[in-house]
Amino acid sequence: MEDADTHKVKRIEINPGGRLSYQYHHKRAEAWTIVQGTGRITLDGAIKDYATGETAIIPLGAKHRIENATDETVVFIEVQHGTYFGEDDIVRIEDDYDRS
Repeated sequence: MEDADTHKVKRIEINPGGRLSYQYHHKRAEAWTIVQGTGRITLDGAIKDYATGETAIIPLGAKHRIENATDETVVFIEVQHGTYFGEDDIVRIEDDYDRS
């Protein structure tokens, strides 16, 4: 992981059958590069599968989520860029874990 004033980098794993919340951000955009498996990404309502090596660009304010519809762990690298990277800039629309 890298955390700087201009960007933040994370490595994220999604277990088979798992998914992140459907969310958006006010202060950051993201790029997600799949490095293992196939991730099913929803971006402003459009759903597309991304294979290893493919990158999804998530603009500022775009609603997004990734899920794993396979039986293999999905791993992706998330690069955030913008003006603020705190967890309180996550606006969750739907969440399987009842987080706000």
